[in-house]
Amino acid sequence: MDRYITTFTLAVLLGSPFAAHSQANKACGLASPAEIEGVLGAKVTGLNPQGPGGASAQFCMGTSPKASVMLRLAKRKNAGPPGEAERKGIEIYRKMGAQVDVQTFGPITCSAVIPPKNLEAHGFNTTCTVSKGDAVAGIEITVKTRADMVPIEKLRPLAEKMSGRF
Repeated sequence: MDRYITTFTLAVLLGSPFAAHSQANKACGLASPAEIEGVLGAKVTGLNPQGPGGASAQFCMGTSPKASVMLRLAKRKNAGPPGEAERKGIEIYRKMGAQVDVQTFGPITCSAVIPPKNLEAHGFNTTCTVSKGDAVAGIEITVKTRADMVPIEKLRPLAEKMSGRF
């Protein structure tokens, strides 16, 4: 469903200045299935760690009938100011012709991405990340239709909860 957006997101993150947070994958502990279901209004299945725990970033992925969910956790290296990798990712989306709404709430940055018509089949995305010290955590929801997009206002409270879990 959203392989293009997920592949793009992974490329942006893995190419950005992050190092491993620890040997164990802790991304799945950022939000519970029930919390995510509360945001989506649907059951989430398969919320499982992806890749090795020692990777440059940790990922946990799941699905619901209308959405895919990705939780991620990474430790930022000392290369570049906080938020720089995220800003570059947003700029890439815009250059592709996407409409991007970015809202910042202290250490939380949320974005809603509406792809150009020719990329709509790859999904519509809402993401919130939270920075804390040298770590950054994020939740990304990708849906098939614009009507199913999760509003930033609905996802942000979950990012606030995540900030106390890493």
